[in-house]
Amino acid sequence: MRRIWKYLPDAMALFMAVIFLDSLRYKFTDHPKTQVIFGRLDGWAGAIGAPGLFGHTGLFSQYVIGSIELLAAGLLILGLHPRFKHLQAGGALAGLLVMTGAVSFHLFTPLGIDPNGDGGGLFAAACTNLAFAVILLAGFRRAALVELVRRVLAIVKPS
Repeated sequence: MRRIWKYLPDAMALFMAVIFLDSLRYKFTDHPKTQVIFGRLDGWAGAIGAPGLFGHTGLFSQYVIGSIELLAAGLLILGLHPRFKHLQAGGALAGLLVMTGAVSFHLFTPLGIDPNGDGGGLFAAACTNLAFAVILLAGFRRAALVELVRRVLAIVKPS
């Protein structure tokens, strides 16, 4: 049982990274499914006075979101090495931010939980990644997150 607990955080981080990396083939190639999702979100944003927010050059474009997911995946994978556990906490934090947005947009906009007719698989993956990010940050990698914040503050505000 201890062996399971020892490797569980890394397994969760690896799962998150795989989900993020898999989504990039859709986001970075302007796949029709991605066009549907971001087009629907951009239409909704335009209706509330923020046209272009989710467009190709928007603040929350598929390329921006995909880049953050790529960063998160890279940090999660680098964090598999014992010396870089603090980076895994950074990847989980980036994943938490992106997946909080994803789940919120699925639930609270016209996007819905099944925008591409996949039975809600995309939404389920987002919920799983969100849950894993919370568990990693609140449970397994809390000390690593504190270490990451300490290192970032040392760079930003040298003593």
